[in-house]
Amino acid sequence: MKTVLLMGFEPFEQEVVNPSWEAIAGFHGQIMAGYHIVCRQLPCVFGESLDMLFTAIDRFSPSLVIAVGQAGGRTDISIERIAINIDDARIADNKGNQPIDQPVIADGPTAWLSTLPIKSIVWALQQAGIPASVSQTAGTFVCNHVMYGLLHMLSQRPMSKGGFIHIPYLPQQAAAHLGAASMSLETMQRGIEIAILTALSVETDIPLTGGATH
Repeated sequence: MKTVLLMGFEPFEQEVVNPSWEAIAGFHGQIMAGYHIVCRQLPCVFGESLDMLFTAIDRFSPSLVIAVGQAGGRTDISIERIAINIDDARIADNKGNQPIDQPVIADGPTAWLSTLPIKSIVWALQQAGIPASVSQTAGTFVCNHVMYGLLHMLSQRPMSKGGFIHIPYLPQQAAAHLGAASMSLETMQRGIEIAILTALSVETDIPLTGGATH
C-alpha cells in the first residue's frame, strides 16, 4: 500500500504543546483514500530534524510528505510556497543551537518550491469554511530548515510530492499570548485531512469526498 508521511514537531520556546504534533498524531495508522498514513514527531533541532526526516523517507518511500509546524501569531492555515537555503535563528533550538546566516545544505540551490498543489489546497480549505492562505515565507528557523531539506531530498524522488503547512496556536496557547490568534484542534485536524485529500486528488484523481478510516 502507498504511504503518506506526516511530520510534526515537539514543543519549543517554553510551550507545553506543539499544535503541529497534536493535529497530526491521530492520523497515524489510518487509511485515507487508499493510502496508509504514517506520522512522526521531529525534534525542534537543526540537523537532527533532517536526519529523522530523511530516515523516515528512506524507510517508508512515501508518495506524499507533508510537514506541519507551529506559527504562533498567524491567523489561518498557511500553505507554504517556498523554502530558502538559510538557517538564521532568532532563538536557540531545543539543543541550544542558534545558526546565523548558515546554509541548510551547503552548495544547495537558493530555494525550493513546494510540490503540493498549494492553491488547490487553499481553495478546498476555504470552501470548507476554514481560514487559509498561501504563505510566501516559512521563516528561517527549524520549519524552513525541514521544508528545504524535504524538498531537496524529494528533488531526487520525482514520484514523491511534498511541502509544508503552518498552523496557528491552539486556544490554550493563545491564552498565554495576549491578543494572539488561535484555532481549535478539530479545525486543524479537518484542515490537514482536506490538505492531504486535495494533494492526493490532484496526483491520482481521487474524489475529494474520500475520508480517513481506522
